Amino acid sequence: MRAPLRRVWGPGTRRVARTGLVAFTALVVIGGLTSTAMADPDRVPSQSEVDAAQQATRAKARDVAVVQADLVLANQRLQASEIAAAKAAENYNGALWKLQQARQQAREAGRRESRAQAAVARQQQAYGDAIASSYVLAPQLNAMSAMLDADGPTGVMERYTTLDSAESAMDGQYDAFRATSTLATVATAQAEAARTAAATLEQKANAARVSAQAAQDAAAAATRSVAGQKAQLIHELAQLQHVSVGLAARRQHALEQAAAAAAQRAAQRAAEQAAQRAAQQAAQQAAQNQPAQSSGTKNQPAPQSSPQPAPQPAPAPAPSDPPSPSGGAGAAVAFAKAQLGEPYVWGAAGPSSWDCSGLMLGAWRAGGKYLPHYSVAQYEQSTPISPSDLRPGDLVFWGDSSSSSSIYHVAMYVGGGMIIHAPRPGRGVELVSMYYWIAPNFYARP
Repeated sequence: MRAPLRRVWGPGTRRVARTGLVAFTALVVIGGLTSTAMADPDRVPSQSEVDAAQQATRAKARDVAVVQADLVLANQRLQASEIAAAKAAENYNGALWKLQQARQQAREAGRRESRAQAAVARQQQAYGDAIASSYVLAPQLNAMSAMLDADGPTGVMERYTTLDSAESAMDGQYDAFRATSTLATVATAQAEAARTAAATLEQKANAARVSAQAAQDAAAAATRSVAGQKAQLIHELAQLQHVSVGLAARRQHALEQAAAAAAQRAAQRAAEQAAQRAAQQAAQQAAQNQPAQSSGTKNQPAPQSSPQPAPQPAPAPAPSDPPSPSGGAGAAVAFAKAQLGEPYVWGAAGPSSWDCSGLMLGAWRAGGKYLPHYSVAQYEQSTPISPSDLRPGDLVFWGDSSSSSSIYHVAMYVGGGMIIHAPRPGRGVELVSMYYWIAPNFYARP
């Protein structure tokens, strides 16, 4: 006779069964078991099933990191599209600036051509008059007139002298005519070359405008795409973390803000260290350039002197951001601050919308100085300075290499480590930290 089932399961077996049931229930909660196991709650899970459940738990943790990494990549993609759009916009500004210069050169060459042609016409008239005069005088001078002329040989010699002078003048007029004609030919060639160059640059400017518009459209599309991607990633993150979407979004925003602040502090520290190294190198160079004292002077005993008054305390160091002079910089900063909140429009230079170099143009125009509507030219027409020398009204630039030709963004320093700039479409003129984005790498004073 078979023993009852309750006698087969001893106390130790029941304890194992209870332990297995608890483990099974936990695995079901985290999605670690199959439907077959769920259909048989009395079955003790195998070690492989326990390992699989633990791996699933670790995989879920890795999924959170992957989602957060995807969010970082999405932000980087957005930043890359913004930089590409900024470069395209400044390339267009540069093409327009070069076109304006070429048109001005073409106008000047045209004026030189007109003046040269007018000079040719005058020389041609003078040369024609000289030829006519020589023909008037020549028939009167021959052997017969020399014998029959009442004035005799003396009168003939005077007329020969007059004719010789006329011929010399005619030769001079001819030489002047040829020289003027040569200059006119050169002026015409230069004018034609200038007009051709302007036409070529106009085509390039039109192409740059199309490229800039395409880059702006691509940046706008990337903004929409990244926004949608981030919304999906935030939703996925909320599910993985078992929190609401709103809470996940707030957490992610806080993480991004903390990362941006850390990057900003690191960039600022790097800039300060670079400035300190530059100052130390300058001090060392200055010390090396000082003339050494003569050895005889060194060996002489120090002269006795009367007691000196107690030394006065050293003056306090100058503030890092000295106030702007009452001249142009102050007016430029005031103008830039007055535009805060106005929209960014690529290629715009006021009066109520701006791009980055257009805002600097308008601000320094209020300060009494002309700047081109092109960030590269703004740097080239200003005086380069070190970041430690920055004062309100100075310009800070972003480029992607050590060459100033790579500059694609410009802002105005206003003191306290802050700048005013027109950043990109969708964001108006704003006051932000100089290190809020990428550390600038060029600095100049208009």
